[in-house]
Amino acid sequence: MKLLITRPEPGASATACQVKKMGFEPVLAPCLTIEPLAAILPEHPAALLITSAQAIPMLPARLHSIPCLCVGDATAAKMRQAGFCSVMSASGDADDLLALVAAHNIGGTHLLAVGERHGMELARQLRAHGVKVLRRKVYTTRNLPVLPPAIRAALAAGEIKKALFYSAETAKAFIRLRPPGTGMMEALALSPAVAAQVQGLPWQSIRVALAPNESDLLALLK
Repeated sequence: MKLLITRPEPGASATACQVKKMGFEPVLAPCLTIEPLAAILPEHPAALLITSAQAIPMLPARLHSIPCLCVGDATAAKMRQAGFCSVMSASGDADDLLALVAAHNIGGTHLLAVGERHGMELARQLRAHGVKVLRRKVYTTRNLPVLPPAIRAALAAGEIKKALFYSAETAKAFIRLRPPGTGMMEALALSPAVAAQVQGLPWQSIRVALAPNESDLLALLK
């Protein structure tokens, strides 16, 4: 069975390897590309707040010893692989990250490293809880302008039966491409917020992961 993977690289290829082992034929259509932004980062923040693994390559090695609080387990694992020494995971979404920050009460200024147009609501909520936050945009995203002809043809022919959606932004980018054939497909979303963004297309069904992590998302394929 063909499975559409819409997340950006390098995550798209990593997911493709996983679903191949599960017996699916991955079709890669990364709807976004990630581009770094020049950002002036503080020398010694009290903590790092990370809502997406896309920010990790943009963080300098001098921050490796700073405590890191991440939104999810997969992002936390990638932080450790990148050389960060003290990493905690909220194992959930932005609300869970907010609770994790409040629970640890590290004090000082927290660096929230995010993508362009991201993290504004989280920063507002943190400040409302008395947390000092410095929000810095370290990357931006570019939408895929058109679907590759072969993928559009496969969608129109009903050859692709399921699609994976990891983020609301990716889901919105997919909607803008006006893909054919989704009425014959099942959309699998990481969270209710992601599922809400694919509602604009006809689907055979929309299913949401039990918890907002990749393991529970891929469990929907079983």
